[in-house]
Amino acid sequence: MNPVLLIDFGSTYTKVTAVDLDAPRLLGTSNSYTTVQTDINNGLAAALEKLEQTTGRLDFSARYACSSAAGGLRMLASGLVPELTAEAAKTASLGAGAKVLKTYAFKLNEDDAEEIKRLDPDIFLLCGGTDGGNTETVIHNAKVLAYVGGNYPIIYAGNRNASRECARILEGREVHIVENVMPAFGKLNIEPTQKQIRDVFLARIVQAKGLTEASELISGIMMPTPSAVMAAMKLLAEGTKTQTGIGDLVAVDVGGATTDIYSVCEGLPDDPRTSLKGLPEPYIKRTVEGDIGMRYSIRGIVDAAGLERIAKIAGVSEDQATETIDLFATKTDTLPFDATSQAVDEALASMAVRVAVKRHAGRLEELFGLGGLKLVQSGKNLVNVDKLIVTGGSLIHTEHTGRIASYGFYDGEEDPESLRPKQADVLVDRKYIIAAMGLLSEHHPDAALKIMKQELVKDDTAK
Repeated sequence: MNPVLLIDFGSTYTKVTAVDLDAPRLLGTSNSYTTVQTDINNGLAAALEKLEQTTGRLDFSARYACSSAAGGLRMLASGLVPELTAEAAKTASLGAGAKVLKTYAFKLNEDDAEEIKRLDPDIFLLCGGTDGGNTETVIHNAKVLAYVGGNYPIIYAGNRNASRECARILEGREVHIVENVMPAFGKLNIEPTQKQIRDVFLARIVQAKGLTEASELISGIMMPTPSAVMAAMKLLAEGTKTQTGIGDLVAVDVGGATTDIYSVCEGLPDDPRTSLKGLPEPYIKRTVEGDIGMRYSIRGIVDAAGLERIAKIAGVSEDQATETIDLFATKTDTLPFDATSQAVDEALASMAVRVAVKRHAGRLEELFGLGGLKLVQSGKNLVNVDKLIVTGGSLIHTEHTGRIASYGFYDGEEDPESLRPKQADVLVDRKYIIAAMGLLSEHHPDAALKIMKQELVKDDTAK
């Protein structure tokens, strides 16, 4: 046996997963509260003690970790035009596993400067202008950042003609210059920025989060947790040189504060007559719905879906739904404790999935003009994606996972323009191993893929 330990330092829980590379197979999982405010080793030790009750004492050949502790990788980004370079900056940041606190467009003003100082991000991504295009805005924004000050690194990924001047303006700060995220109009180039974000995370952010206390126990903290999930989804979809993947997929992770959506597919129009609107969509895409969560952001679900609909899905009165939602919102560690609270919790999860997938997916509009009917697609086409991966406590600790997940499917009557999946097999991450498999894939992709195929369980409970 060749056991490896995979650790996810989460904001609330530290999750540990043990695998055997020789089989390969899953040996066991466990978790404990993350103790990032004191000594992160305490939470890790408690999780390992629980793991040993299942696996026995193991001599691990390697220990790898990812982290979203202490708020994850908090980023701010700025660009020139909201729909173009600012959106490209946001896409690059989310794709690198960051939590984007805010994206600014045009010139930063005094209010923006005060907000940036207050938010004090882990990294600021400074973008703006295509190569050879506008330089005035990004140079102005560099001056604002110099005025604001701070100890966070700045990644410059804007117009190459302004890169050196911006570096001079920011002299004395940690500045990393990479290729423009949008070198030409409508062309994305996000990989260099994502690589630099990850390098900064490894070199600096890990220490800032206090995770170096665990350095003697692990081989290394390799990436933010969302990056690990993205790596796992890419591997699962594409496969390896010796194993086939499962093809195009969408993944939904419903958390207490946010809901993360991932898609791995080209997302191009089905009809060749359809024209594309906006920036090209990345093959691997991540979006984060910061207002959609099962506890801390529960009001966002109610605002988006409506109390009446949540009560109807749950089969309870609006007063019962309100009482339960108020309890979940004020006592965020509350788990469903009776039939009513379970029904409301599942209804909230259903609407979280629906709203988040709808926002992630693109739209197809029919426009009538002088030339007749035109089809215009904005965003990503997920209609033909036939695999939906789901994780998160509200989805894995229920007997109705498939039914909840199906609210992410296309609904022609209610929203005919949406490009959500029409139908898909629902695969459930019951043991919370996806991030761990993303970590494992960095060194042992075949083992990681085989374990995911073993452990992601198909659920046929549809609505």
